Amino acid sequence: MPGKRSGFWAAYLLADALVFHLGRQPGCFRFAKPASHLYYYLCAMPKQKKRKEKIIEQLEIIEVAAEGKAIGKYEGKVVFVPFTAPGDIVDVRILKDRRNHAEATVVKFHQRSDKRIEPTCSYFETCGGCKWQHLSYREQLAFKQTQVKDQLQRIGKLEVKEWLPILGSAKEYEYRNKLEFTFSHKRWLTVEEISSGEEIKNAEALGFHMPGKFDKILDIDQCYLMNLKHNEIRNSIREYAKKNKISFFNVYEFSGALRNVMIRVSEKGEWMVLMIFGEPFNAQLKGMMEHLKTSFPDIDSLLYVINQKKNDTYHDLAIEVYHGKDHIMEDFGHLQFKIGPKSFFQTNTQQAIRLYTVTKDFAALTGNELVYDLYTGTGSIACFLADKARKIVGVEYVEDAIKDAKINAAFNGITNTDFYAGDMKDVLNDEFIKTHGIPDVIITDPPRAGMHEDVVKKILTIAPKRIVYVSCNPATQARDIAILAEKYEVLKSQPVDMFPHTHHVENVVLLELRN
Repeated sequence: MPGKRSGFWAAYLLADALVFHLGRQPGCFRFAKPASHLYYYLCAMPKQKKRKEKIIEQLEIIEVAAEGKAIGKYEGKVVFVPFTAPGDIVDVRILKDRRNHAEATVVKFHQRSDKRIEPTCSYFETCGGCKWQHLSYREQLAFKQTQVKDQLQRIGKLEVKEWLPILGSAKEYEYRNKLEFTFSHKRWLTVEEISSGEEIKNAEALGFHMPGKFDKILDIDQCYLMNLKHNEIRNSIREYAKKNKISFFNVYEFSGALRNVMIRVSEKGEWMVLMIFGEPFNAQLKGMMEHLKTSFPDIDSLLYVINQKKNDTYHDLAIEVYHGKDHIMEDFGHLQFKIGPKSFFQTNTQQAIRLYTVTKDFAALTGNELVYDLYTGTGSIACFLADKARKIVGVEYVEDAIKDAKINAAFNGITNTDFYAGDMKDVLNDEFIKTHGIPDVIITDPPRAGMHEDVVKKILTIAPKRIVYVSCNPATQARDIAILAEKYEVLKSQPVDMFPHTHHVENVVLLELRN
C-alpha cells in the first residue's frame, strides 16, 4: 500500500529531524529511543477510546452548597451543579465523577426555580465573580444564614445560645471600594468565536482572570460591583492604549508595557488609580498618565509602579506619584483613614462599619479593659474600639500593615493603642503577655485559613473573660471555636454579608469564659 509506506517514511523522516533538532539544543531532552520508536508514538500507537459522556436527566436541585454551587442527588451521590437554584429541574453532563460526589454542568432546563431572577451582568456564568446573581438577594441572605448555622453546628458541633439574623448589605451593587484589572495581549474567546473560524480582531483585553486560569483574561466593558465611573476610567485606558499601540502584557513571554491597573474610591468620593507597568517608564507611558490626568481631573491620587517580576505583587516595589496625593481619605464612622495604594482595607466600607459595630457591641467594653486585637491588619478594628477601652494591643504578620495601623491611630489622635508585627504563633508568647498584661478581651480576625492551632491553645491558656471571633470563613471559625469550647460557651453568632451575589459571608461570634 504505497500510501501507507509514504506516510510511514514521512513520519519517520519527521521524527529523525525532530530528534536531531532537539538533540542540538543546549540543555534539551535527548530522546533515548530511535526515531522509529518516535514514529510509533506519533502515528502508530493505538488511539484511546473517547469516554462516553454521562448525562443525568431530570435532576432536581435541592439546596445551595459551598463556593456558589448548588446540589442535586443521584443514586445516593451528591452532584454539584453551578449556576443553578433549589427548585430547578435539569439535565446535566458529568464532568468529574468521584466516589462520593460528582461535578456537572447544565445541558437543559426542564423547570426553572421560582427563586430565580434575571442576572444584571452580561458576564454572568462567564466571569465567575458573582455566582449568585440569578438568585434574589433575599434568597442569598437566607442561604448564607443557613450556611453559617450549618458550619458551626456540623463542623464545630457547637451549641450557640443566640442566632442573630444576618445583616444584609444596603447596596446590592456598587458596594466595592476597590477593583483590580489585568491586561492581556490575547483575550478569552467564547466557544462561538472559536468555532466561527473568523479572524479575531481587537484581541487585547483589560478585565478579570477567568476562574482557575492564570493566563486567560475576560475583557470587561461594564462591571456593577463598584461606582460605575470606574468603567469609564478602565475603558478609557484600554481605548487609549489600543489607539496609541501601547503593548498589552504577554504572560507567556513576560513582556508588554501594560500589566495591571488598580482603581479605588472612598466614601468621601476620592479616587485613586494605580497603573502597573511591565516596562520602564517612557514617553508612551507618560502619555497614558497624562491622558488620565486630563480626562479625569477628579482622580485625586494618580500613581504608577514598574513591575518586571515574575508575579503580580507590587507591595515590595516603589510607587511613584504622577499627579495629586499618595493616598485618598476614607470616612469610617467616627474615624478617618488614610488609604495608600498598598493599604489593606475592607472593600465594602459601609458593611465594614456595621461589622465593626457588632464587634464593639459584643466586646461590651466599659473603658477599663485591656484588649488584644489579633490579626489587626491596618488597625481598623483597634482604632474603631479604642474610645471604649483602656488600652488595645494589636498584632499582625504584615509589617507594612502595622506601619499603616500606627499612622491611622496617630492621624485620629488615638494614644491608647500599641501595634506589633510578627507571626502570631511566635509573638503571642509568655514574655509578650508578661510585658503587656493579661487581656480582659481578645478580638481575633484571622485570614480564611483561621488561627494556627498553637494560637488557639495559647488563647485557652490566657483565658480572657471574653473572645470576639470575626471570620470570613465560618468553616475554619467553627474548627477553632470547637477547641475554645473546652473553656468557653458560645453566646451569639451574627452573620454579616459583605459581598452580595457571592457565597462569601462574614460571621462574628461571642464567646464567654465559663465560671
